[in-house]
Amino acid sequence: MTPVRRPPYLPFLSGPLSLAPGLKPIDPESWLAPDTEAHVLEDKRALMRSQRADVFALDAPESRMAPVAEQVSGSPEKCDWPTALEAAAATVSDDICVLMRDADGLWRLRAASLCAPTFWRLSEKIGEPLSGLHNPVPGANPGMVGRIHRMFDALRPGQVLERFNWTVQPGADRFTPDQAPFKAKAAALPDDGALDALWFRVERQTISKLEATGDVIFTIRVAIDPLRAVLSEAAHAEAFRAAWDGIDPVLAEYKGWPHYQRLVRAALAEAEISG
Repeated sequence: MTPVRRPPYLPFLSGPLSLAPGLKPIDPESWLAPDTEAHVLEDKRALMRSQRADVFALDAPESRMAPVAEQVSGSPEKCDWPTALEAAAATVSDDICVLMRDADGLWRLRAASLCAPTFWRLSEKIGEPLSGLHNPVPGANPGMVGRIHRMFDALRPGQVLERFNWTVQPGADRFTPDQAPFKAKAAALPDDGALDALWFRVERQTISKLEATGDVIFTIRVAIDPLRAVLSEAAHAEAFRAAWDGIDPVLAEYKGWPHYQRLVRAALAEAEISG
């Protein structure tokens, strides 16, 4: 039996999710290393080749991707990939999005390699400004979008900011542009065995700015672990319960949590008994 790893990220220990950006500075040396999800690279590369139209988009000159690739992988070379961005994205588990400031001062998504979307489609977001990227997040406009826009403007090259997002899902799938299959699967699952049916999905997000172009690199690392491993310690289970219950109901509805409520309650009860 393959040993279950200790989940690398437990953001619920810091409290419930909120709409606040929650970006904090980190050591630039820890931007993409260590790569906690390096074990998915082979599958990621296969997806990049088999479903390129679904996971890659470029709405900018290819020349703008060379500095991005050099920042991510240390090399601007395309190797055996069609673009420098794809070559760089193939070296890390993180998804790589590039936002550029247009003539009107709006930050727009202009390029991305996105293999683990959490319920959004790249084809629908490429070219959109921050306001479009965050629809239909409740309360995102104009307050949150304005704050993120100011952060992007003020970010200095060499800085790296980090935040976390998380949810649960019935299964370990990573390429999830649509949440509907998860909701349907959750509805069909019995309470018995919920602790092993649910998985904990974390997005580790970072932003940094390129000195050469002023473009912003937005990375998303998705870590997926069995909920049983997350709740294996009593203190973690209690913190998870508090964070799950403490979320704003509007945000919970947006994230689809009511569809998992029954299973989460069952999983917490099972964890308490087994603990």
